[in-house]
Amino acid sequence: MSSQAQRIPGPDHPIDVTPSKDHVVVRVAGRVVADTRRSLSLQEANYPVVHYIPREDVDMSLLERTNHQTRCPYKGDASYYSIPSAGERGTNAVWTYEHPYDAVASIKDYLAFYGTRVDAVEVTPG
Repeated sequence: MSSQAQRIPGPDHPIDVTPSKDHVVVRVAGRVVADTRRSLSLQEANYPVVHYIPREDVDMSLLERTNHQTRCPYKGDASYYSIPSAGERGTNAVWTYEHPYDAVASIKDYLAFYGTRVDAVEVTPG
């Protein structure tokens, strides 16, 4: 497989993206960074569910783009944001797939947060 090849999720590595009715709130340093009832739940293989939040429901003024990037063989190249108000632990606390592979195209324009790099990711069942 070439470095540009796309790996399609399959039975050995399933990925399901579904609209969520949950209310998701992300808090950092006493501020709400994200608040949505329009998240997408991404369940990848045996990993915990990740809530992807639409950019429109994130206070982007609290984020700072970084040069950090990673590549997932199943989703594509991820770009990162830091949350300066969280201090050092807020570095690269947020990731996004701006050009995800077709199999997960629905997460384009959505952001995800590392729960360990923010004060809270509160999920209330909807």
